[in-house]
Amino acid sequence: MLKRINLFLFLTFITVFLTACFRNGTSTDVLANNKNLNLKTVEELYQFLTYDENRYPLISLHRGGPTNGYPENAIETFAFNASYRPVIVECDVQLTKDSALVLMHDRNLERTTNGTGQVDTKTKDELKNLRLKDPNGKLTPYRIPTLEEALAWGKGKVIFTLDVKQGVPYDLVIRAIRNQKSESHTVIITYSANQAAAVHNLAPDLMLSAPIKNVSDLVRLNDRDIPDNRLIAFIGTSEAEKSLIDLIHGHGIMCILGTLGNLDRQAKQKGDQLYARFIENGADILSTDRPIEAGRILDFYIKKRNITSKFIQ
Repeated sequence: MLKRINLFLFLTFITVFLTACFRNGTSTDVLANNKNLNLKTVEELYQFLTYDENRYPLISLHRGGPTNGYPENAIETFAFNASYRPVIVECDVQLTKDSALVLMHDRNLERTTNGTGQVDTKTKDELKNLRLKDPNGKLTPYRIPTLEEALAWGKGKVIFTLDVKQGVPYDLVIRAIRNQKSESHTVIITYSANQAAAVHNLAPDLMLSAPIKNVSDLVRLNDRDIPDNRLIAFIGTSEAEKSLIDLIHGHGIMCILGTLGNLDRQAKQKGDQLYARFIENGADILSTDRPIEAGRILDFYIKKRNITSKFIQ
């Protein structure tokens, strides 16, 4: 009887210990990524993100994939999601008062932290003293990461797509990417052909996400001499015409479909199998607020079709 009690107490201790470790973001938990995107060179990134019929469909984590206990734009949240499957991490870059680059979507701190005021009125050290809130407003142990901290963590694990917020100089972002030697796992998001050209002129080797919602968008990018293998097409938040997707794929460019918002709501109401339909209809990457649900469907899709990639371990 005593042995049974001791065994019960031991198992209870292990359960509590592992749960605490997982939630506190220690070295034994979620930060030990299980599904790595193993890209060592920028040429491998080009190859992995060039469309072909055997492309590996991916989930993109909108604002890093926040969920209960895990805030947006936090390394621990990126790692939590990446422990399930290979992912692209979409995150937001803001500039502090002392010109540090940090991950934060809003200009104001109130919604996502226990701080107040604007990001650009605080120093990096002041922001590091704050704690992040999860989507339900619950305070977590996690802190605001710098861009370089995130890039350093992500090597050999994920691909980042960086949403550079208004007023943040592209050259500072590019410098951070260079400092961390992160060219092989980073894409910069742009919102027009002119923005894409500006970034490409500063860093011709870096990959870009750019909106391609019609033929003219693709023509404008080509007119600015941006090579096809430097581009991922954001085709919008509703399904595009097959003719446009076929044209984009004909250039070897992969398509990001933003399911965040209406398409995520449709999947929740009508069934998560809709995510497989989006892939069948030509989307290559799903940018979603429901990465766990969408990811499960993609896992089944990938397994059923025996899709593999030498860059995924």
